[in-house]
Amino acid sequence: MYSFDTSVFMDWQARYYPPDIFTSMVTKIEGLITNGSCSSVQLVKEEIDAVGTPELRAWAKKNPALFVPLDPLVQVEAASIESRYPDLMDPRSPYQSADAYVIALAKVKGGTVVSQETSAAEKRSAKRTHYIPDVCRDLGIPCINLLGLMRREKWTF
Repeated sequence: MYSFDTSVFMDWQARYYPPDIFTSMVTKIEGLITNGSCSSVQLVKEEIDAVGTPELRAWAKKNPALFVPLDPLVQVEAASIESRYPDLMDPRSPYQSADAYVIALAKVKGGTVVSQETSAAEKRSAKRTHYIPDVCRDLGIPCINLLGLMRREKWTF
């Protein structure tokens, strides 16, 4: 099971792999949704609604099965992650950050986080000490980026 972060959707549709060019990628990701192999917490949908392109917001609206409500186990785990890694949350963000919940969903379901974030050590001037890959590494949760997902799933285009 894959737990998708908002950054995956932003990089996929708005930046690097636009659906009008990578049409089969839409089918492949929707296949993961249909067979229950990937999910995102509802907070990711809220982030997409807040910062996504009109096309991404429309796609997210057409794929409601992707977004799962926050069950109590995920909420408890996310609270623990936020407590242990308070700088995971961007204090300037006008909305609730989904990061801890994305990680918590993967942990509770025994899954893999898919995020386009890079670790603090890889950034030239990191604004925080912990990003999704840092927390996943500390907690022993697998974390890959979108290209890693494509390789793991053996997708070709």
